[in-house]
Amino acid sequence: MSMLTPPGMGGKYRVTGNQYPRMRRPRSRIRIVTVLVTTVAVLGLAGWGTLQLVDVFGGDAAAKGKAAQAANASKERACKAVATSPGTSGTKPIVYPEPGQLTVNVYNATAKSGLAKKTADQLAARGFKIGTFGNADPEYDRKVKVAALLLGGSGTKAEAALKLVGAQFKGTTTLKPAGPKSKHAAGTVDLMLGKGFTTLASDKNVKKNLVLLAKPSPAPRPAGC
Repeated sequence: MSMLTPPGMGGKYRVTGNQYPRMRRPRSRIRIVTVLVTTVAVLGLAGWGTLQLVDVFGGDAAAKGKAAQAANASKERACKAVATSPGTSGTKPIVYPEPGQLTVNVYNATAKSGLAKKTADQLAARGFKIGTFGNADPEYDRKVKVAALLLGGSGTKAEAALKLVGAQFKGTTTLKPAGPKSKHAAGTVDLMLGKGFTTLASDKNVKKNLVLLAKPSPAPRPAGC
């Protein structure tokens, strides 16, 4: 008789088999609720963080877009202003004096002898008054690299005088208006002949030079225009 047979049953009822029922603890409702609350909280935090990132990066992109639009608009206005501007200073075209109204002092800053007198005679033939001629002072002797260095007074009339004399030369010239305290009068120009000097410009080229010099310098164009 099996030990599991209740007493007095006499073996009438037997417990047979080799499997026994397993007993499981009932699930705790508190634990389930806790898991659900934790999951909801994690999902909520993840969603909030995502929204914050979208807001931050989206805001930066929008700000950069507005800044780029403002820069493009400013650039377009600058280009339009340059296109309609007559020149950098807005001054009127230069009105040149007659050659006979100017006195030119001719100085030779090169090693070639007789260059000052020869050039002075050529300028006199074009109607300019010649004040004096000779060798340049040590300050300029053998130091002028261009065709001619011209020194004059300051102001509109002095500028016109410098450009009128400068237009007579073939090659690069340097114009240097002196300060207000300069000894140079508006109608007097000191001419230093340099190493780059070969000959005076032809009458045709002089006229072209005068036309170019009479116009105000064009305003510099902003990059990208």
